[in-house]
Amino acid sequence: MTHHLHQLKPGGTVALDEIPTRGEEYCADRDQAENDFKKLRKELCDWQSRLYASEDQKLLVVLQALDAGGKDGTIRRVFQGVNPQGVRVTSFKAPTRRELKHDYLWRIHQAVPAAGMIGVFNRSHYEDVLAVRVHEIVPEAVWRPRYEQINHFESLLNETGTKIIKIFLHISKQEQKKRFEERLQIPEKNWKFSHEDLEKRKYWDDYQNAFQEMLERCTTDAAPWHVIPADQKWYRNMAVAHLLVTTLREMDPQYPSAPAGLDDVVVD
Repeated sequence: MTHHLHQLKPGGTVALDEIPTRGEEYCADRDQAENDFKKLRKELCDWQSRLYASEDQKLLVVLQALDAGGKDGTIRRVFQGVNPQGVRVTSFKAPTRRELKHDYLWRIHQAVPAAGMIGVFNRSHYEDVLAVRVHEIVPEAVWRPRYEQINHFESLLNETGTKIIKIFLHISKQEQKKRFEERLQIPEKNWKFSHEDLEKRKYWDDYQNAFQEMLERCTTDAAPWHVIPADQKWYRNMAVAHLLVTTLREMDPQYPSAPAGLDDVVVD
């Protein structure tokens, strides 16, 4: 497998404060990046069509980020034009009473993509080592074994034909402040604002620590994490589209061969 620019290596240590959040550190030419993005998105539509027709592989895209990190915007922009029949987006909110009666991966397993599908997780099973840890929803003795459990779960998915792409959208504290202010100042964005966001912002360092440990402990050969600089949306979109397209090129789904005898078929 080709190593992607932002892909982490298993067993490495992660220092988020040393990883750039601005895309211009990797690409100075915004116009070029936006052109590349349009071409990549067109290619993504073609690969998705092939994947859907072939019905023999599955692709799971896991998106994690801090609040205002750009998960919704990434999904909206990158998958624009892709056939909605072949993509299923699942947003994981706080678990329901019914979900809490089961193990924490129960609701996740039900949402993984079927053959031929691209599944996108907006937040995911990783909330069970992030929010749950930072806000002390369960004791450490409960959440700490979950890294290994999650690795086993993803290994099972991988071995049964699901390719997993895990993306952490990496933004700076300043960029989060700017995006929260936009939500307050732009009427069309007011609905996105929540006082809970400001409450969570107080836990910035705790979240950074939780994300770092997640990235270190759950980067495996089968399902590595990718840390995408996400302060600049033009770079974020291009980098995510590039990652999806290079993965689909490797998966190489093909249209099924035509049934025999089509040459003789006449439509009255």
